[in-house]
Amino acid sequence: MPELPEVETVMRGMEKVLQGAQIATVEQRRPDLRVPFPPRMKEILEGQSVVALERRAKYILVHFNGAPSFILHLGMSGRVLLVPPAQDYQPQKHDHLILTTTAGDRVVYNDARRFGMVYLADEAGWEAHTAFAGMGPEPLGNEFSGAVLFEALQKKVSPIKTTLLDQRVVAGLGNIYVCEALYMAGIHPQRASNSLSVEECESLTQKIRIVLERAIAAGGSTLKDHRKTDGTLGYFQYNFAVYDKEGKSCPDCDCGGKVSVERIKQGGRSTFFCPQKQN
Repeated sequence: MPELPEVETVMRGMEKVLQGAQIATVEQRRPDLRVPFPPRMKEILEGQSVVALERRAKYILVHFNGAPSFILHLGMSGRVLLVPPAQDYQPQKHDHLILTTTAGDRVVYNDARRFGMVYLADEAGWEAHTAFAGMGPEPLGNEFSGAVLFEALQKKVSPIKTTLLDQRVVAGLGNIYVCEALYMAGIHPQRASNSLSVEECESLTQKIRIVLERAIAAGGSTLKDHRKTDGTLGYFQYNFAVYDKEGKSCPDCDCGGKVSVERIKQGGRSTFFCPQKQN
């Protein structure tokens, strides 16, 4: 599933053609994805002008002037392809939604597994939509800090790796980047969440920001399905320190190769860590 950096990368790509554009046509090529498309979406969005795009957690929001906001979740395999006006493009088998601007740019949503979701929400109160109910702070936002994380962890006895994946604690984090951030912070993924000190929480929030910002700059990580909006791959996977590195030497440990990255299962997901660096 695309995580925050991949979704941010897609949103920024869409922004290049949709910011300030007017929607000419909305083509729904099937009635639903994981959930049905919103009723009257074509009628509601055609003719509307885009005023802004933003990301909330793993959702992309397109805001219009006087119309409900368009909310997109990429699901497990969703991709967005931008097709310029001059390019001849024939819709593919799994192209389920195509937005075309008056300038001729096409925004194509392709989803082989159809786990994605599309919603419409009132512009004035989109934060109250059920998709965002109880969601925690953005890890790249000013509202996320070591003090905020420390407070959120006080009643959490679950492992810190599992807790950081809880969208009510912090929004948008996924398995890859939590593994990488915990490694950078030197925190063992099985540590009880409420055992972290204020200083450790401050370090961890900083490392989360660093990992996410580096991943965004690299266009995200392409392990299977993720593509940027021009169809090219992200390349942060070449910079992983521990994720998917089981049995390989930790890049930061001076152990002469005697200690290697380990993998355990937590909450049904693989966790990668260095048993020497992380404690």
